[in-house]
Amino acid sequence: MRLVIQRVLSASVKVEGLVVSAIGSGLLILAGIEEADTSEDIDWLVKKTCQLRIFNDAQGVMNLSVQEVGGEIILVSQFTLHASTKKGNRPSYIRAARPETAIPLYEQLVEAFQQTLGKTIGTGIFGAHMEIALVNNGPVTIILDSKNKDF
Repeated sequence: MRLVIQRVLSASVKVEGLVVSAIGSGLLILAGIEEADTSEDIDWLVKKTCQLRIFNDAQGVMNLSVQEVGGEIILVSQFTLHASTKKGNRPSYIRAARPETAIPLYEQLVEAFQQTLGKTIGTGIFGAHMEIALVNNGPVTIILDSKNKDF
């Protein structure tokens, strides 16, 4: 499982012109799920994400986590995070999980973030065409990959 985490001042997700999620300060997280992912991947990623010290403290040093600042989260499924561009110019998405695998894992990921943060998080709509708007703060963008923890 791969996460692209962006520290934001605000973010929103629209589907068919309607805002389905919106947050203020916090994290916009794009999640790519592959067939080999399990609940162990979810546990590691949620813990790591919620403990990342990427928010500024009183001295302006990135020393606080999303939990410590009371930040919000929007989590959006994005299968293209597992695109392979090794051959040719058309990306292959063969590593991305099929919906029957990805949807339950995505729902588990949402639930795990909510349990860890103790509050509801925003989401996109799985499989829908979404318009995502954000005001990146920093910018700060972190990539986590449960299959490559040194990434």
